[in-house]
Amino acid sequence: MAHRAARGLAWVAATAAVLAALLLSPFVLEGVSDARDTDWNRLSQVGAAYGFTSAVVSALALAGVAASLITQNRQARAEQIHGIRGYYLELARLELDDMELYQPVWGDTDIADAHQRKRHVYADLMMNYAWMGYEVGTIPEPLLRDMLAGMFTGEAGRHYWERAHASWAASASGSRVGRRFLVVVGEEHARAVASGPPVRSPTPPDPPAVPPAGPPSAWQATIGTLVGLGTGLALGSILRGRSRSRR
Repeated sequence: MAHRAARGLAWVAATAAVLAALLLSPFVLEGVSDARDTDWNRLSQVGAAYGFTSAVVSALALAGVAASLITQNRQARAEQIHGIRGYYLELARLELDDMELYQPVWGDTDIADAHQRKRHVYADLMMNYAWMGYEVGTIPEPLLRDMLAGMFTGEAGRHYWERAHASWAASASGSRVGRRFLVVVGEEHARAVASGPPVRSPTPPDPPAVPPAGPPSAWQATIGTLVGLGTGLALGSILRGRSRSRR
């Protein structure tokens, strides 16, 4: 996108330079007309040629301005799309932080295991990252294929695409780049499936159980009572000393 914008600006600059040369041409002709032995027939032919050239250059200038406007419009559209996707990614991160709280807002799911639900959301974040990078050109197709090959090696990536490919087809098929992205993902998924069974995802160990806090033992209660009694006596002594000093 940046390369296209630079190329459009270069065309506009070149067109402006040619127009400036045309605007200065009358002064050049005026200088020539002051000289002796001027061939006015030749100058009239040159002027006619300038008229044709001026029309061509004007058309090129108009085309350059149109190309610049189209490039700016595409950039503004890309910024809007990236803003919406960034907002979606932030929502997905919130869901990952507390699946039990936020996941029901997205609707019911057939993924019963909590770890598998988190992997599904994380795989969706990875796929969105690959899509945005491929769309703007920072992730070329060879790198995209390498990323997808690693993702579809495991069962989490394959399960994600089996569940999400319909929604991706509906959202990304509206552009040429999106259709190509879907083709690449489909090819890499099919290649991974044909290579054999996926690598099973390990089950994370459950966190250690924290024993419930029981009632304090007898010696803990005795120590607490003695500490409280000592603190009370000390405070009482300090207050009585202050009272006597005031008298």
